[in-house]
Amino acid sequence: MVSDKDLRSIQQARDLVLAAHKAWESYAHSSQEEVDRIVAASAAAASDASYELAKLAVEETGYGVVEHKFIKNKFAAEDVYAFIRDMKTVGIIREIPERKVYEIAEPVGVVAAIIPSTNPTSTAIYKILISLKSRNGIVLSPHPAAKNCILKTTEIMKRAAIAAGAPEGLVACLSEVSLQATQELMSHRRTSVILATGGMGLVRAAYSSGKPAFGVGPGNVPAYVESSADVPKAVRDIITGKSYDNGTLCCSEQALICDRAIEREVREQVQRQGGYFLSKEQAATLAQVAVLPSRLANPEIVGKSARFIADKVGFAVPEGTRVLVVELDGVGRDYPLSIEKLSPILAFYVVKDWKEGCERAKQVLRYGGMGHTLSIHSKNDDIIREFALQKPASRIVANSPATHGAVGFSTGLAPAMTLGCGSYGGNITSDNITPLHLINVKRLAYEIRAVDVNEALDAYGYPGEITAPQTPSMVSPVSSVIGTRAPLETRVASFLESRGVTPPRSRGADASFEGESEPATNASSSEAPAPAVVALEFVSEDDVRGAVSDGRKLPVSPRRSSRHQRVSSGTTTIFLCGCESKTTWRLARAGAFSPMDIDLCLRPIGCFLLLQEACIRTRAAAERGSHRVAPARRLAKSAHRARQRRGACASR
Repeated sequence: MVSDKDLRSIQQARDLVLAAHKAWESYAHSSQEEVDRIVAASAAAASDASYELAKLAVEETGYGVVEHKFIKNKFAAEDVYAFIRDMKTVGIIREIPERKVYEIAEPVGVVAAIIPSTNPTSTAIYKILISLKSRNGIVLSPHPAAKNCILKTTEIMKRAAIAAGAPEGLVACLSEVSLQATQELMSHRRTSVILATGGMGLVRAAYSSGKPAFGVGPGNVPAYVESSADVPKAVRDIITGKSYDNGTLCCSEQALICDRAIEREVREQVQRQGGYFLSKEQAATLAQVAVLPSRLANPEIVGKSARFIADKVGFAVPEGTRVLVVELDGVGRDYPLSIEKLSPILAFYVVKDWKEGCERAKQVLRYGGMGHTLSIHSKNDDIIREFALQKPASRIVANSPATHGAVGFSTGLAPAMTLGCGSYGGNITSDNITPLHLINVKRLAYEIRAVDVNEALDAYGYPGEITAPQTPSMVSPVSSVIGTRAPLETRVASFLESRGVTPPRSRGADASFEGESEPATNASSSEAPAPAVVALEFVSEDDVRGAVSDGRKLPVSPRRSSRHQRVSSGTTTIFLCGCESKTTWRLARAGAFSPMDIDLCLRPIGCFLLLQEACIRTRAAAERGSHRVAPARRLAKSAHRARQRRGACASR
């Protein structure tokens, strides 16, 4: 039953996607060398089988020419491979040192690849290669009319990839083909991106699946021959492109437009190189057979030879006819043969000059070819560039067959079998699709300019009043505390006054911190020099009391710098600390200032955190120079012992 077949195809699509995703989870961690080895093996296998696959494609579909499909297979297996061979797709793929930016490649996952019947084997080869190169898995959905040749292509490349180290299931193809299976493949939760090549209906379905998609629509390609062109070469290029594989490529020429000044020469060259001009009656009959009422090409003439089409319509053509040429006066529904025909049928237009030719080319593109390809043959670079600037086409091929130039065979464009049409044609990109379209690019960026809102406002000339809260200064807390010593000194003095102790008279911020004496500001130059400062080997409690009362400072010998002395008076604990380079005094009392302020102030110069009353250092810890402190429950006992040890501390 049909329903059973549909269900089987849907289930197969699910199974293959899940298997490809599982294989991809392993393949995604491959190195660049491993990826390149797998891609090289797959490309070589496809290249070796090019002739076999070309014959199979023509036999199964009835479209095209074996030798032309052989060239397309070789192009996909060798030219595309040569282009992507040295491409970085693993790890850091690009460095921009001047901006300190590094681009990192990440694979997207599983690619759902929709393969057409017109170019089945070459498109399959191409999509498998770019998917493997970008470290992705791939599941192909073949056109029913080309299922066997696409399955064969997939099998050949899959075996080669596995032999080179690829995990099983990474490359797969549906053998149960149905529209429902294709829809399931595109919308499956494990599908990451869609590569859709086919008609507009398929492309719309891909974009409607909810997944990122690269869809390629039809190409109604105009070829304009300007009066300065090399006419024999221009006509040869157009006939070659139009007859190549019987016109099955979407970038093949669909209309020849020439200036009236060279019309006669163009006609002669067309006939000389295999073109046959149809009469009006023959053209009308051909239109009825070749074009469906829906204004789509009749599948019965797609990819067929000019001789086959003429016989089918019912008129004879000369031996060696390669292209059927139909003279038209306009573009649109009233001119059925002005559509994309996917066969060796070529519309023919004559225009006054290049400006009129420009408008005619636009009309052709708007009727089913927006964003795809245009070709121009001219020796006037100004006109060529004007065409490039004005035309709604993503590829403007100059002085070359559009068929071969657009895919990168005869031009420097990226070799590809999937050609984006950009926003003109409702596509996500206008590029020729490469492995770089199938990766996510992460960017590592380092700061190259510090952020300061105030500076930015000044630099940009902000005209209004600044009302938003300003960003605090980017100064470290340590620098902030040390740089503003006066408030700390003030708080210490305030505390001492509250305890009945006269604080020393301030001599400036530096005087409150430095142990060295300063010269008196009122001393005259004739006065005797100040007596030399003698560093003390030991400081007792009485020394400290006297120094505090007199406003003096007590220098301590550097030899005492490795130890911190403590002198207790009542409930006030004073620590005397020394540094190697200079003697520094610190006076502290619980409640005078926060421990954070003390810690930030002392730590940069090598002093221990001064303790508060709620957290005093035990005597043993002080002697060891330890940072450990007694728990709060021992506070009272420790304070009592400290008072008892006052005399002992002084005697030591």
